[in-house]
Amino acid sequence: MNCIIIDDEEMARAIMIQFIANYTDIEVVADFSNAIEAIKFLNQNEVDLIFLDIHMPNFTGFDFIQTIKNPPHIILVTSDRNFAIEAFEYECIVDYLVKPITKDRFIKAVQKAIFMKTNASSKEVNPKGEDNVNEFYINIDRRLIKIEMASVNIVEAKGDYIHIKTDGKNYIVHSTLKKIEDKLPKDLFLKVHRSFIINTKKIIDIEDNSVLIAKDVIPVSRANRPELMKRLNLL
Repeated sequence: MNCIIIDDEEMARAIMIQFIANYTDIEVVADFSNAIEAIKFLNQNEVDLIFLDIHMPNFTGFDFIQTIKNPPHIILVTSDRNFAIEAFEYECIVDYLVKPITKDRFIKAVQKAIFMKTNASSKEVNPKGEDNVNEFYINIDRRLIKIEMASVNIVEAKGDYIHIKTDGKNYIVHSTLKKIEDKLPKDLFLKVHRSFIINTKKIIDIEDNSVLIAKDVIPVSRANRPELMKRLNLL
């Protein structure tokens, strides 16, 4: 995995280069003291990961992200904790490191990046999310939490968030129903209403235009009812 480092502090760049040297599968192909030079490099080269400082003269890290097309995975590096919420508005951001960077915290961030790169490669091989893809990960408080597909009962849209209900726990994630629908296997999950996706294997009862899953009664739209009925193993 190729990476670049963008940070106006020479010492910070040197520390990250030293940490990365411990990885045989990650290579620092270039490092930059300003974002403009990095953009010129990226116009001619592709990388898998960027370590990006937020506070740089004239051109911030967020300016950089908004400038480049199809940004790769990015680990933000900064001395300011106050940008964490804004940072995770960007899907390309993997993690958020606060200076001074510790080795243990750096390792965790890199492991997330390696996982996400591997997961992205799996999707390219298996774009429909079928066969051996049995789980997905959600970002909660800068932690990646694994969710087993089979444990999911319901996914409900609530404004700019989705509510994921599983056998053991419920999660609220900043995402869209469409985004998670694309990740869920079509043979197991079905969108039955504009606000609900259900695990069809978890249906307990169906009455009129609703289904019972665990203790939740889920509405089924008239347009989606025929597809639901096709999924059922009726006698």
